[in-house]
Amino acid sequence: MSFSSLDREKQLEKMTKEEYDLFVVGGGITGAGIALDAATRGMKIGLAEMQDFAAGTSSRSTKLVHGGLRYLKQFEVKMVAEVGKERAIVYENGPHVTTPEWMLLPMHKGGTFGKFSTGIGLRVYDFLAGVKKSEWRTMLTADEVLEREPLVKKNDLLGGGRYVEYKTDDARLTIEVMKEAVRFGAEPVNYAKVDGLIYEKGKAAGVKIVDVLSGKTYEIRAKKIVNATGPWVDELREKDHSKEGKHLQLTKGIHLVFDQSRFPLKQAVYFDTPDKRMVFAIPREGKTYVGTTDTVYKSDKAKPRMTEADRKYVVDSINYMFPSLEIKPEDAESSWAGLRPLIHEEGKDPSEISRKDEIWTSNSGLITIAGGKLTGYRKMAEHIVNIVGDRLKDETGRDFGTCKTRNMPVSGGHVGGASSFPQFKKIKTQEGIALGLTEQEAERLAQRYGSNVDQLFEIIGQVKEEANRTGIPAYVLAAVEYAITEELASTPADFFVRRTGAVYFNIDWVRQYKDAVVNYMAVRLNWTDEQKKQHVDYLNEQINEAVVPLAE
Repeated sequence: MSFSSLDREKQLEKMTKEEYDLFVVGGGITGAGIALDAATRGMKIGLAEMQDFAAGTSSRSTKLVHGGLRYLKQFEVKMVAEVGKERAIVYENGPHVTTPEWMLLPMHKGGTFGKFSTGIGLRVYDFLAGVKKSEWRTMLTADEVLEREPLVKKNDLLGGGRYVEYKTDDARLTIEVMKEAVRFGAEPVNYAKVDGLIYEKGKAAGVKIVDVLSGKTYEIRAKKIVNATGPWVDELREKDHSKEGKHLQLTKGIHLVFDQSRFPLKQAVYFDTPDKRMVFAIPREGKTYVGTTDTVYKSDKAKPRMTEADRKYVVDSINYMFPSLEIKPEDAESSWAGLRPLIHEEGKDPSEISRKDEIWTSNSGLITIAGGKLTGYRKMAEHIVNIVGDRLKDETGRDFGTCKTRNMPVSGGHVGGASSFPQFKKIKTQEGIALGLTEQEAERLAQRYGSNVDQLFEIIGQVKEEANRTGIPAYVLAAVEYAITEELASTPADFFVRRTGAVYFNIDWVRQYKDAVVNYMAVRLNWTDEQKKQHVDYLNEQINEAVVPLAE
């Protein structure tokens, strides 16, 4: 199957003529994981996402594939063990989108963490999560903490712990998993909203889809349907008349991004606040980002926004742990807000609600997966596809076997394993320099696209003339062309928010190139003036939301 925006409508037409073994509603990390698992077992699988892939929770997380140290406090031992082990698998299968990151846990007098309990907690964590020896935790004196991160509050500092987490680009991880699923025959489409289900003899037998970009409608048949819509799972259950018993409680998390010149953090820090919440501060690509909050959310699910109160909370947290910085709200360059789709638990504080996933099947046969974490996406997919496989076997006699994704690189991850990636990146950076790129440009492309970077280099050669004519650097043009033809990017926001993360981590770059990128996409995708204006307005809205808080 093509994964090109140029063929998107053709793909939707083709899907109406098929009957899928499995149809997934939702194109976040959970849906992408299910698509890959199912496709590699030989299932015929289709998928629809009403926004862009990863546009919901899967591009708005803390961008960590982390083992859930804080779940130890809630004694969720099984979850810590499973999720902890998954971190290493996610890293091994996609080292270009996931990177080990040493995390500092400072301990202060009167804080959440005591020296003894933290030492034991981290040791138990290493054991449960199957952490490799080179990444075992170490305990530090106060002086050692300050040596590693001089910005940490010195008053009442007792010492600290140091352990490994994994930093990721959540949206790109989702896209890479989806691309690998496509390689195995999955057929996913974005901007395709499931507006209702088709029933036969009381059983869900297909979906009704509205193409958000064209307004056209389609009907697609499937033997099994999975609801993996994150914050929207209850809406689809309502359409299926099966929203009963447990339901979702949405909480919002926000993150602020600062330039390193204003917040020169040397190393990632996980710290507690005066109200005993835990906050991450993480250096990334010349920036430092800090989050997250945890507040119950009841507004528009598609547009969670940072409020002035959210921004103040994060800024106050920074000034509590890094007092010498004297950060002000206006120092933040960018931000993002995301929703956590948690399973409601009566009487529990949002930060205490379990991140466990649960699977429910309705009377019509609609299978819903709710809750869960980014880190556990592969295991969640395995659980779902096992259920679907067993039911299909009972009904059709076909055996789809067991999960194959444990040792399977995602798209871009075919670099010979995580340990080979640094050398791979070095070689590709040199090749990029030979093409006329700066070292930084070449290295960023190699890091972002991994083993797909050769395709980018090839496109750079093809667009040189166009680049000279339009005044856009060839590497920018190549990234846009690749996003259109290989990553189903259908709007400028897809490119600037989710294919590159630039709205969050390089907002000046977005401002510099947005007009040129919009013009290029308008020609390639044959937009009318009205469509072009809509896409520009939406991109500007995304930029504005990232910068200006919602007044309360």
